[in-house]
Amino acid sequence: MDLEGMTAAIGKAVRTARLAQGWNLDHLAERAGVSRRMLVQVEQGQSNPTIASLLALSDALGFGLPQLMAVTNEPNLAVTRNRHAPVLWQGHSGGHARLVAGTAPPNVVELWDWTLEPGDSYDGGPHTPGTRELIQVREGAVRLTVGDHTEILNTGDSASFTGTLPHTYAWSQPDNEQTSAPITARFTLVVLEPVLREPAGKEPEGP
Repeated sequence: MDLEGMTAAIGKAVRTARLAQGWNLDHLAERAGVSRRMLVQVEQGQSNPTIASLLALSDALGFGLPQLMAVTNEPNLAVTRNRHAPVLWQGHSGGHARLVAGTAPPNVVELWDWTLEPGDSYDGGPHTPGTRELIQVREGAVRLTVGDHTEILNTGDSASFTGTLPHTYAWSQPDNEQTSAPITARFTLVVLEPVLREPAGKEPEGP
């Protein structure tokens, strides 16, 4: 699915989930902490939402990002073929982030495949309380910043950290690399978001 098709699919999924709760636009926007204008643009497929916005909306709806993006149909077995894994972030230098698997509430787990090209960087805002993230670098190197602490993770290195702090993943030249040629960084990321809140009582349905 191309970016335009993905944007339209996201908008349809958000609108369907909102109407299933009987919520109007103002109620979901307030609950998710986003503007009504942005929500309208998302639902109409006019805006490519950020990962942070998608997380806020899916959390507010009470089912988490994997279920919103239809990469899980638990409880037995959910398979996401490589060509169907949604790309939810694209870097200015060509990197991208794909949500490849996930679980449904109450304990939501997200499995991501990230690629960073030289110059690429992603800033992640604080997640909901209790969120943990785990990262393992598979190729190249990543400069990981969590709060005020920064570490360079080389191929094979891993880390875990609290997702309630601001954090950044950025491309880095590997330590002790003999060649000057830039190496694409690729890493696996797991996000655990425990016990999403249940949706509140229904509001009168609106536009």
